[in-house]
Amino acid sequence: MRDIDDLQREVVKFRDERDWLKYHNPKDLSISICIESAELLELFQWRDDEIVSKERLKEEMADVLIYLLSLADVTDIDLIEAVIEKLEKNKIKYPKEGTKRF
Repeated sequence: MRDIDDLQREVVKFRDERDWLKYHNPKDLSISICIESAELLELFQWRDDEIVSKERLKEEMADVLIYLLSLADVTDIDLIEAVIEKLEKNKIKYPKEGTKRF
């Protein structure tokens, strides 16, 4: 089974084989994440309870993750560590006791 580090190595290998690192700066990768996220959102635009193509959904989710892994690589951020730290902050900000449902 692959883990996030395996995925990141695959993304970096793909990028490096194409000599794309020169284009992968934090600003442009962040822009690309937004663009791909918008493409993901577009799958649901104007739909009420309609089924979205699972294949298209997978593709757009993968695009977002690829750019996020690329951004983590060039900024030297450990995404697993970042998620764990953020969850700990969220536990304080949103304690399970007394949580209101909207």
